[in-house]
Amino acid sequence: MKTYDLPQLTDAAAAAALDAACRQVRVNLPLYTHRCQNHSSVGGIYPACDNVQWTCGFWPGEVWLAYERTGDDAFRTAALTLVDSFAERIDKKIEVDHHDMGFLYSPSCVAAYKLTGSEKARAAAVKAADQLLSRFQEKGQFIQAWGAMGAPENYRYIIDCLLNLPLLYWAGETTGDAKYADIAHRHITTCLANSFRPDGSTYHTFFMNPDGTPSHGATCQGYRDDSFWARGQAWGVYGSILSYRYTKNPQYLDTFRKALDFYLTRLPEDLVPYWDMIFTTGDEEPRDSSSAAIVACGLLEAAKFLPEAEADACTTLARQMLASLAGHYAVTDQVPGAGLLAHGTYSKKSPYNTCTPEGVDECTSWGDYFYMEALTRLTKDWQLYW
Repeated sequence: MKTYDLPQLTDAAAAAALDAACRQVRVNLPLYTHRCQNHSSVGGIYPACDNVQWTCGFWPGEVWLAYERTGDDAFRTAALTLVDSFAERIDKKIEVDHHDMGFLYSPSCVAAYKLTGSEKARAAAVKAADQLLSRFQEKGQFIQAWGAMGAPENYRYIIDCLLNLPLLYWAGETTGDAKYADIAHRHITTCLANSFRPDGSTYHTFFMNPDGTPSHGATCQGYRDDSFWARGQAWGVYGSILSYRYTKNPQYLDTFRKALDFYLTRLPEDLVPYWDMIFTTGDEEPRDSSSAAIVACGLLEAAKFLPEAEADACTTLARQMLASLAGHYAVTDQVPGAGLLAHGTYSKKSPYNTCTPEGVDECTSWGDYFYMEALTRLTKDWQLYW
């Protein structure tokens, strides 16, 4: 594992950064308790939106993390109000015909159930897991990301889905039904066989043939099909260790190590990647701070399961990444609607991808959430929402 001679975020600095994040969440409560937060900021401020986006679960996750840190019932009340919205969304099947049920329901409703025992939250999260199962394709053994089921142009899955699988593991545990973990296992087996290149880098998207055989890797989000989309690589790092957490399958741990090793070879000096890791130097491309926050969470999770020396190296790396984020990327102007982590990238257009350009060099809702999660991991023995 590559190491760096860089400052680490101390426990005291992590606590101070988390407290600052909680203050910003408090400032934002009036804006996003009865509505949701847009996927990314516009000029540093998040527009409010209806609960229809795939990213809407991250803001409730921030609120729950703030509640855990402060014990303030204002956060609990706001987060449970958001649970009502998520329960309605899954009951009425509002914009849920895609694979992002884990992103939506783990930080919002699974968190609510674990922290408060809310049966409404539990029921909503189980229904979301059932919705995720409905996306499973027997031919090819994968969870289809989006689009009409079986349509040739959408017969594919994406690396992001590794973060949706924990919802299935949790649903299996809470219901006692093995079908959830079975589908998670079948999907990740397909993903590991196809989405990870031999050098540990990842494809954003992988297409399957209608007969279920592998077709080809591609990108929607990255610079081009053979490049290394930073957030996708981060999902590969964190997602593989989360599946290891639930299954203890050594193949998942091997995948974590390979994906991490590749990620570390493509970082600039401050350990915060460019939006695609085909870029490693210069200022011509935007960063993606959210990827660094995601990987920091994966490193801190992996440290629970690795031999001591390797675990210590993971923790050191996470503290170095977080020192860079807290020192140079954290938002300091606590105004209504502001995010927590600047210089994220949601969707950047290139000559080779199909992106709609938005959220470039902005705050992103998941970047804010994973930044708070990583800081929380440094301040307590945290019970995962995933």
